[in-house]
Amino acid sequence: MGDFKLSASLRGHEDDVRSVAFPHPTTVVSASRDFTVRLWKQEKASPPAYDCTIKTHGKEFVNSLAVVRPSAEYPEGLIVSGGKDTIIDVRRPSKALDDNADALLLGHASNVCALDASEDGKLIISGSWDADARVWTVGKWETSTVLQGHTASVWAVLAYDGSTIITGCADQKIRIFEAGGKLVRSIQTGDVVRALCRLPPNHPSGAQFASAGNDAVVRLWTLSGRQVKELHGHENFIYSLAAFPDGRLVSAGEDRTVRIWDSEKCLQTITHPAISVWTVAVCSENGDIVTGASDRLVRIFTRASERYAAPEAIEQFNDDVKGSAIPQQAVGSINKEKLPGPEFLTQKSGTKEGQVQMILEANGNIAAYQWSTAGNAWVNVGTVVDQAGSSGRKISHNGKEYDYVFDVDIEDGKPPLKLPYNASQNPYEVAQKFCADNKLPVTYLDQVTNFIVSNTQGSTLGQSASYDNAGDAWGTGSRYRPGDADQSTPQPPVSKPSVLPQKTYLDITSANYKIIFKKLQEFNQGLVDQGRKDLSLNPTDIEELGSIVTTMEKGDVKKLDPAGIDLIVKAATAWPVDKRLPGLDLLRCLAAFGGPALSYLNESGQPIVETLGASGVFENTSPTNNTMMAVRALGNLFKTEDGRATAINNFDQINVFLSAFLNSTNRNLLIAITTVYINYSVLLSSDNNADRALTVLDSLSKILSTAVDSEAVYRALVAMGTILCLGSEYCEAGKDVFQIGTSIARASDKVKEPRISNVVAEIRAKLKD
Repeated sequence: MGDFKLSASLRGHEDDVRSVAFPHPTTVVSASRDFTVRLWKQEKASPPAYDCTIKTHGKEFVNSLAVVRPSAEYPEGLIVSGGKDTIIDVRRPSKALDDNADALLLGHASNVCALDASEDGKLIISGSWDADARVWTVGKWETSTVLQGHTASVWAVLAYDGSTIITGCADQKIRIFEAGGKLVRSIQTGDVVRALCRLPPNHPSGAQFASAGNDAVVRLWTLSGRQVKELHGHENFIYSLAAFPDGRLVSAGEDRTVRIWDSEKCLQTITHPAISVWTVAVCSENGDIVTGASDRLVRIFTRASERYAAPEAIEQFNDDVKGSAIPQQAVGSINKEKLPGPEFLTQKSGTKEGQVQMILEANGNIAAYQWSTAGNAWVNVGTVVDQAGSSGRKISHNGKEYDYVFDVDIEDGKPPLKLPYNASQNPYEVAQKFCADNKLPVTYLDQVTNFIVSNTQGSTLGQSASYDNAGDAWGTGSRYRPGDADQSTPQPPVSKPSVLPQKTYLDITSANYKIIFKKLQEFNQGLVDQGRKDLSLNPTDIEELGSIVTTMEKGDVKKLDPAGIDLIVKAATAWPVDKRLPGLDLLRCLAAFGGPALSYLNESGQPIVETLGASGVFENTSPTNNTMMAVRALGNLFKTEDGRATAINNFDQINVFLSAFLNSTNRNLLIAITTVYINYSVLLSSDNNADRALTVLDSLSKILSTAVDSEAVYRALVAMGTILCLGSEYCEAGKDVFQIGTSIARASDKVKEPRISNVVAEIRAKLKD
């Protein structure tokens, strides 16, 4: 698969990881839109494992990061971070979260989107949406030198050496300054510049630095302004660049990939199971790389076999990539009739590293395969989908169906303009088309982009989930955010749709059945190898199980074989707890079929709620992922009428199961629980049972008292608001008995997102009625 393999996946951030640094082989620093900067220290070498410490926690996105080398004044070095609050935070790595920063640098008037530090540890460079770059002298924090002349956001800054500063700007220019502020040279590039990096001395190309941006091309330059080379391969915006000590380059971008380059040749392409790879950095001491992406994960990759992750972790990463959904809009128009079938993959080789080929699979799906030069093979990197992240509720506009159609009030006294949008589209491109179609000035572009992003963050409701043995199968792929549209100008007034009450049930029915079945077969083989004949499945059983999995994949409810259902229940509830997850995942899918499946389970003495409870999956000793998958199964009951009858008839028991985990810190489990409560809130809107509605309010209030994950908080608020819509008596009980006012105030304070603020405002209005 190439020289670099996964070394570690660092989980902890709750939103996009926007910037990373790799100052030492055992230390990684990351900054995220979850308002935190985190320091990761290696606590085990093989396979590598890391411990996380939060160093800063503010109230706004953190978008940029730099590490200042150790010096006599600061022997530990310094961590420098900046973001939407315009303040640059400077602190020593050993400082605890509650300690004061060593310095807070004030001067920028808008989001600080770029930071760098000079090699000698004496200078910090910052870039901002305010169209300024600034030079700060370490230890002399009170003043800064403004690098003037930029006419748009400064997206990239580079402290080339102690006397030379380079900036990259949205006005499509690279500028070279003296550290004192004098402009030496301006280079017109032809597109927005988002990334810069220094090349080592005596680079074979003769170039001294590299740039990249919206045109998806990496360019190598001399300080005299001469372009030396162009590196082609990326298919969308490039957000980040870094150089290895030997002169090779690594780049990361909007096409989900990290690419390693030697001269003009792409040596390896590492596709991520995310929408954007925002950032990449190189450890100069050992040559490992670290990435940060929109799926909230920090990942380390290495060429050293002693630092490889455990084989199952590497396999899981590869499976996550294969199972990821690629929005149709990201790959353009595809003519299915002209696509080759799977035979192409064995008959023809790729022409270059990272080449992508679409394949029409036997089941009618379109799969994307990427050529790996090192592996000499095509590698599955995902499935093309029509509406990734769609909420399922379509709105017609000009003969087409959309997830959203917003009203945009541009001018008083005139009708609002219609802005249609699907959750799988690129907001920036939609905003461009909207401005062009309506002959709006370019100054509206970033405002409209930001409006789309802000008002579609709830689109994760109802999205599909992929099989993930270790974690985040919710919410990582649908919350697309473009490259930080400039918010410094007031947004045009826009009407916002009401969220409450929720009127549709949510389900988690999408699944990569092939991956689930493969994992189940692997676990079964382990039981066979252990001589567990009482639990293992024989070849006939495996064949039977394969048949029902295929039937489930086709959605043919009437052909579900009872023998196959029994095998699923066995794997989900009777196997050793560390091998139950694939069985539970199939049972989760089975719950959504309702009808014959539920009837058979009831008639065979295996009613799904009782069987799950008896299996111990809702006890505190159960692996969290098993519990999460079982809760998802309960959520899927609401998809069918007989499933909803099962859910309401077992309300008390299900609530007891969930009550043990209301204060869980596992986001996937908490999101699954709040999804069940959303579905109950919708069901109780037609089956108005006061006791049950108040029980749901009580549980939701407890969740909101501790939850910090934005998606879990959002779903809890939607469920709570939907119950409150049942009538004034519920609002009174909510205020007087469950202290809902305190709960929603805490949610609003802990999670600073427009969608949270919007639904909190709706709840407060409801409480005042």
